[in-house]
Amino acid sequence: MARRRSRVLLLVVAVCAAVSLRAQQADAPQPKPTFAEWLAAVRGEAIAQGLDAEVVDAALSSAERLEVVLERDSTQAEFTLSMDRYLERRLTKKIVRTAREMRRTHRAVLARVADRFGVDPAVLVAVWGLESNFGRFAGVRPTVSVLSTLGYESRRADFFRGELIDALRILSRGDITLAGMRGSWAGAMGQPQFMPSSYLKYAVDFDGDGRRDIWASDADVFASIANYLKEHGWTAGERWGRQVRVSAAAAATIDTRVARRASGCRATRGLSEPLPLRRWRELGVTLASGKPLPRSDMEASLLQGGSRTFLVYRNYEAILAYNCANTYALSVSLLADRIGAGR
Repeated sequence: MARRRSRVLLLVVAVCAAVSLRAQQADAPQPKPTFAEWLAAVRGEAIAQGLDAEVVDAALSSAERLEVVLERDSTQAEFTLSMDRYLERRLTKKIVRTAREMRRTHRAVLARVADRFGVDPAVLVAVWGLESNFGRFAGVRPTVSVLSTLGYESRRADFFRGELIDALRILSRGDITLAGMRGSWAGAMGQPQFMPSSYLKYAVDFDGDGRRDIWASDADVFASIANYLKEHGWTAGERWGRQVRVSAAAAATIDTRVARRASGCRATRGLSEPLPLRRWRELGVTLASGKPLPRSDMEASLLQGGSRTFLVYRNYEAILAYNCANTYALSVSLLADRIGAGR
C-alpha cells in the first residue's frame, strides 16, 4: 500500500512539473521571426483577404529591409526642430513666391476643386507645396519595402503592417504598378503623401480617366487633398485661425482657468480646450494688433506657436488630421495666408 501511494505521489509530482513547464514555456517570450518568416505571414494574411496571389508574391518577393528608413523614423523634423526654426525653414520668400506662382498656374483646376469640396485653393496649394515641393518630389523609396521594414521592427509595427496590407490591396486593384508605387521613407505615397489606408479612403479620380492618380494627375492630387480635409471637418468659408496677443496677466489667468486637452495625438494635446471667442476676449486675449476679439460664439483653442500665440478653429484641426504636428499645421496655415495675400 505504501509503495502504491509513493508511486501515485511521484506521478502527481511529475504531472505537475510537466504542467508547470508548459506554462513557463507559454509565458516565455517567443523568438522573433526572421524577416522572411514575417513576410510569409503577411502573404498568408493578404491572400486570406482575397488579394491577388500573383501580385502579392511579386510585391513581397522584392521587399527589402531598409536600414535608412529606421534611421529617418527616429529623426523627424516635425519633432526635432523648434517651432520658430521649423516655420523659418518652411516659409521662406522663395517658397511663398513659388506657391503664389503655382496658384496662378493651376487656377482653373483649383477653382473646380474648390467648388466641389469647399476648400480654399490657397490651402490646397500650401499642403501640396509642403508635402511634395509643389509636385517636384514625392519620394523615391519603394513603398512595399518601406512598409515591410517598418512593419517588421518599428515602434508602430502593427500600424505599418496594416498599411502594408493596404498597399498590396492597391496593387491588386491595379491602381498603380509595383515599380510606380514609390514615396517617402514613412510609406506615404504620391504628391499628397497619402498612406495606403488614406489613399483607399480619400483619393479621388477628378479628371475622370478611371484612375485615382495621386502620382501624376494635378486634378486628382488637388481633389484628393481637398476630399481628405473635407472628410476631416473642413468647413467652407471659415478661416483656420489667427495670431493673437496674450499679456502676462492674461496668460496667468488662462493657466489657472483653461485646461489643455486630455485626448488626441500629441499635437492636439498641445491645444487648450475650445472656448467661444467672446470668452477668450473676457480672459484678456486680443487680436495681434491689440484690438479686441470679436464677440462671437465661434469656438477656438489657444496654441503657443513658438514665440507667437494663436487662436485656432476647426479648420486648423482638419489640417492637423493630415499630419498631427503643430509645426506642420501652422506651416500650412501661414503659407496659405501668404498665398492668399498675394492674389
